[in-house]
Amino acid sequence: EETSLAICTSPTPISCHEPHLFGMAFTLEERQQLNIHGLLPPCFLGQDAQVYTILQNFERLTCDLDRYMLLMSLQDRNEKLFYKVLASDIEKFMPIVYTPTVGLACQQYGLAFRRPRGLFISIHDRGHIATMLKSWPESVIKAIVVTDGERILGLGDLGCYGMGIPVGKLALYTACGGVKPYQCLPVMLDVGTDNETLLKDPLYIGLRHKRIRGQAYDDLLDEFMEAVTERYGMNCLIQFEDFANANAFRLLNKYRNKYCTFNDDIQGTASVAVAGLLAALRITKNKLSDHTVLFQGAGEAALGIANLVLMAMEKEGLSKDAAIKRIWLVDSKGLVVKGRASLTHEKQRFAHEHREMKNLEDIVKDIKPSVLIGVAAIGGAFTPQILKDMAALNKHPIIFALSNPTSKAECTAEQCYKYTEGRGIFASGSPFDPVTLPSGKTLYPGQGNNSYVFPGVALGVISCGMRHIDENVFLTTAEVLYSKLFKFNNLEGRLYPPLVTIQDVSLKIAVRLAEEAYRKNTASTYPQPKDLEAFIRSQVYSTDYNSFVADSYTWPEEAMKVKL
Repeated sequence: EETSLAICTSPTPISCHEPHLFGMAFTLEERQQLNIHGLLPPCFLGQDAQVYTILQNFERLTCDLDRYMLLMSLQDRNEKLFYKVLASDIEKFMPIVYTPTVGLACQQYGLAFRRPRGLFISIHDRGHIATMLKSWPESVIKAIVVTDGERILGLGDLGCYGMGIPVGKLALYTACGGVKPYQCLPVMLDVGTDNETLLKDPLYIGLRHKRIRGQAYDDLLDEFMEAVTERYGMNCLIQFEDFANANAFRLLNKYRNKYCTFNDDIQGTASVAVAGLLAALRITKNKLSDHTVLFQGAGEAALGIANLVLMAMEKEGLSKDAAIKRIWLVDSKGLVVKGRASLTHEKQRFAHEHREMKNLEDIVKDIKPSVLIGVAAIGGAFTPQILKDMAALNKHPIIFALSNPTSKAECTAEQCYKYTEGRGIFASGSPFDPVTLPSGKTLYPGQGNNSYVFPGVALGVISCGMRHIDENVFLTTAEVLYSKLFKFNNLEGRLYPPLVTIQDVSLKIAVRLAEEAYRKNTASTYPQPKDLEAFIRSQVYSTDYNSFVADSYTWPEEAMKVKL
């Protein structure tokens, strides 16, 4: 069954067996057995040669959006080769299939759209979602990434164009975590868009009306969650992605103890940020609970990180009340303080007795933070003066400019190192090149990329059949990610392991989470494997071509009827 599914590269409900897609990599015997001899050139090119061909075509292109479209086209026609290419140089290709290029691709999804990937469910499909799920050609789905497109990265409401995010996330499930792609399903919940530009865009592929909210929206989400678990089981992982603040926390709290679900913007971002903070402690040589943390932003990412920092400080022995006093938030109206009007429940937890302030430069001087984290998608928010003040206040100021895409970063790596005289400890959401200081020392900016977290979490959750995902999962993940840094030398400025190690990092995260799940009796895959690492490795997707000769595999009758 796995062999037949492995060649099912079509994401749409059409014929599931297309043996010709491996092209000139078929041997002579395979071509004869499949009755395609003569329909291909007589030369035989192995998978490595095909990877080389893709790389050559990739380098010929000068526009990242064109490169994105090249790779997405490859994913449509030959999924094995697509993941082989990604694995060949993950540092080169991740910025194309994920941030920052995926943001540009979503903005221009009408141009990039060639062949539908995933399932599009609209607000008008209420009452029929279970039937729609049955139209998906794969009956075994282990992981779903779902969005409603209202808050795509730092770009805002992109409506149905936001489908590029679930597609890109699940591509990294496989490329970084080894989750089998045919067991993954990207989903767009289209409830409309409030983006007037999109509503007037002749290429827009979604519903052309304002967003539906309220009870009708909630009913759609409830029906979707129930239909998914009825179709694919209670162990099906459902990752929420790029929902607006108003819905993200509410839906997470509503579903987290009922379904196997998490919100990557809240919890995944928190995990990777806390891992970076733990790594920074190697340089500051103190405890996390010794630091004062100031967030530029008070949305999903900021509150997710703040809550996980709180947990980490408590684990070090600090009381909850004392830990909360070390965490400050700044939103669009200024410093979050007690008594200020219209504070959400999540913000109230970190509201302090303090006078109201609006200017970030003044707030930094007053609060005197040792950690400054930007997650408000306001490009350039960390001004030269703020960076200089952080350097004056701290020997090694920790500066995290985590907003995506690159244009939304609060500052660049070069700016951070320049205005902190090379003493700043920097991490960003999008990649930045290494920076060489006037002294000749080269610093390697850390990329706080969620791809360090969610593929490994998904692999671990799926492998042990975890039913619910609590906050301890993400603190454990942060600790594993931090611990992996110790294996690398020449780490000037590096807060995360090199991306080339991300598959190994994901495996270690998955094994640790599975160990914890069996210890806490939250796993449902029994009997417990004697060797968890070996068991999880056996679940990992292989990018190598299979052999299809008749003596080793019998093709389904419908597959033999496919014409080249």
